[in-house]
This record gives sequence, C-alpha cells and structure tokens, in this order.
Amino acid sequence: MRRVIGILLLSAALASCTGDGTPHVTAIDTQTIGLSQTPAPTVEAQWWKAFGDPQLDRIVDAALRNNPTLDEALARMRSAQAGLSEARSQQFPQVSFDANEQRDHFSGDYIYPPPYAGTERWIGTLAGNLSWDIDLWGRQAALVDKARALGHAAQLDAAAARLAIEGAVVGAYVDLDEADKLADVARETVAEREHIVALAGQRAKDGLDSKVDLIQAQTLLDAARKNEAQAKSNCDLAIHAIAALTGRGADAYPTIARPTGNLNAVPELPVALPADLLARRPDIASARQRIEAATRGRAAAKAAFYPDVNLMATAGFASIGLSKLLALQSEQYGAGPAIHLPIFDAGTLRADYEAATADLDAAVADYNAAVIGAVHDTADCLTQNRSLDTQAVQQARFSADAAEGYKLAESRYRTGLANELTLLNAEALLLQAREQQASLDAERAGERVHLILAIGGGFDGRDASTVTATGRHQP
Repeated sequence: MRRVIGILLLSAALASCTGDGTPHVTAIDTQTIGLSQTPAPTVEAQWWKAFGDPQLDRIVDAALRNNPTLDEALARMRSAQAGLSEARSQQFPQVSFDANEQRDHFSGDYIYPPPYAGTERWIGTLAGNLSWDIDLWGRQAALVDKARALGHAAQLDAAAARLAIEGAVVGAYVDLDEADKLADVARETVAEREHIVALAGQRAKDGLDSKVDLIQAQTLLDAARKNEAQAKSNCDLAIHAIAALTGRGADAYPTIARPTGNLNAVPELPVALPADLLARRPDIASARQRIEAATRGRAAAKAAFYPDVNLMATAGFASIGLSKLLALQSEQYGAGPAIHLPIFDAGTLRADYEAATADLDAAVADYNAAVIGAVHDTADCLTQNRSLDTQAVQQARFSADAAEGYKLAESRYRTGLANELTLLNAEALLLQAREQQASLDAERAGERVHLILAIGGGFDGRDASTVTATGRHQP
C-alpha cells in the first residue's frame, strides 16, 4: 500500500509540470454590446403560419421532411448522442469472456518438464475478465461532460438548420409572390399599350398624329410583350426554387400555385436589439456548448498527466489437454490494481494539453464571432425595416399620383388635348410606380422574415440548460 501511495504522490508531482497551456482568448462581455432592456416579442414555433397561407404551410412542412441539410444535421446529432453513450460506458466496469484452444508443440529443452517436453498437446483456457477504471482524477467524467456538451451543440445545430430551412422556404415564397405581382404589372402594361396603340391608330386615321407616333406606340407594345414573357419565366424559376427546397423536381411544379396569404401579416417584431437576443439564437447556444465541450476536453487532457488506476480481475480455467480443462484443479483466478504512470513520452501529453487549450481558444473565438455577427445582423435588419416602412409611405403617394397622372394624360390624349409624348411619360411613371410597389412589398416582407430569423425565429433557449460563456475558462 505504501508503494502505491508513493507512486500516486510521485505522479501528482510530475503532473504539476504540465506547462503553461493558458487560454489566450476571452469570451466577449455580452453586457457591453448594446442590447436593450426589453425582451423580444414572443414568436411562435411555426411563425410562418401568421401569413395565413395553407399552401405555404404545406411547403414548409415538406421542406422540413425532405431537406438534405436538415438530414445531415440530424445525423450529426445522432452521432454525438452515440459518442455520449460510448463515453458513459467507460465509467462502468468492463466484463469480457475469452476462450482459447490451440495445438502446440512443446520444446524438449525449455521450461516444460516430461512428459510434456518434446510433445504436441492441446492448450486451453476459459476466463472471465473484469476491468474498471476508477477515474481518480476525473478524466472519464470530463470526457463524458465533453460528449454531453457536443451532443447539446449538435441538437442546437439541428435547430439552427431547421430555422434556416424555414427562412429559405419563406424567402423563396416571397420571391414567388413578387414574381407574380411583377407579372401582373407586365400584363397590365401590355393591356395599356394595346389601348395606346388603338388610340394612336385612331388619331393617325383622324389626322391628329403621324404614322411615326403609331409606329412608336407599336414598338413600345412589342417591348411590353417581351417583358411579359420574361416575367412569366421568372414565376416559373421561383416555382422551381421552391420545389427544390422541398426535395422534389418537375413533378411538384404543377402543385405550386400563386401565393394567397398576406405576407405583410408577420408576428410582432422588436424595435431595438432585444435583451434576450443571444438566448434566442440556436447558433449562439451551440457556440456556448462548444466552449463547454472544449473546457471539459482540456480538463481531460490535464488529467492524462496523472496515472490511470484500474481494478483488474480474472477467473477461469487453464489446462494442457482437453480432458482436464474443466477440472477443479485447472481453475485459476486473480485480482488487483493496475497502474499506468506516464513518465517520459517525448512531450506527447503536453502537446495534447496545449492542443486542447488551443481548441478552447478557437471555441471562444467562434462564440465571439457568432455574438458580433448576431448583433450586426439584427441591427441591420432593424434599420432596414424602419427604412422600408418610411419608404412604403412615400411609395404609396407616388403610386397614387402616378395613377392619377396617367388617367388624366390618357383622357387628354384621347380628346386631342395632349400629345403622345405626354401620355408615354405618364405611362412610364405609372409603370415605374407599379414595379417599385411590387418590389418594395416583397423587400419589406423579406426583411421582416430576415428579422424573425435574426432573433432566432421560434427558438427560445432561455429555459434550456446552457453554459454561460464569460471570462477565461479554466478546467
């Protein structure tokens, strides 16, 4: 016993020579990044249902079922869970059974006495073995904690992937809505220019305009028809993108119709950087868990400097010759401690410890980058949404004025009080107003969706068991 205690004391002294291995990166202080005191409004898990479009609900559900990105994230989550189970298993006694029977020729001039020397005989063993790492220094416990944190991180990665897929589908749906509205503008433009051609033809016939005016009107009609064809093509491309997100091909195109919901009817949105922004984002929560995993990995690397102490036991039978294998006198058994003490390893353990410290620094740096990115992204979304709301007011006035101006110009042109140039200028303003209105509506809807994603969508990790990442991390 004194010898064992002496070995343990010596190992503790050697383990103190682990080198510096001090972390060089400090987690950002989240109290200094300008978050407001007001939490974000509650966002439902299925936030896209606020648009009131059953087709969108169906498409999002299909995308979440069939998306390779989510499948990959879920596979990583299952792998992490298996790693946790494996790490836990090492904390328990390991029991095995071994059986061996082989034909050997014994040397006539070795340790085997007659009548065995110089003969061929069967040698058999049957044994049950037990090994238990009692984990005096907490290395196995640290590895279990590391695996658990990586499992939580993988779950959060899957939540982030799910949120990204939801955002991608809704974004593509907004694009389809914009394409349909621009196609409406293109069709209306064709109809109006057909009307202008008819008026120009009548005025040329009455001698009020020249044939040049008629040709110019016809040329503009041809251009409008070309734009209409392009607008229809854009609708098809938007449908193709949505089908791809659901994991389907051309068979899905006929099933995707024009959006019918109100894409401006989004959940309540924050007006400033919410106080709980970081808790709401799965990527931030995942980064925190990876810091915890790296911290526990560093603790395990430090514990590797100490000796492994195992309890070993074996019991079974061994004999020369098959007939005596199970005889009482063939039994054998033993038990005792087994100690492995690293004394000289050419710097391997120290290198592992420094690598674990570097992994911790990398995890903290990734967390810092994720925090800064989240704040930047959310702040940009808030600014964009405020700007677009202001633009919407001005755009409504522009659209109303352009419509009234075109109506007046068309009336004056029909009665001969204005020339074709006045009408075409009024029509150009009307076309510009309609296209801008459709694009602005889509941009506003897209930015609102972007803001929902920036604050974490329906994910809320405030009640989850997560790790606070502040200050330097020591084992």
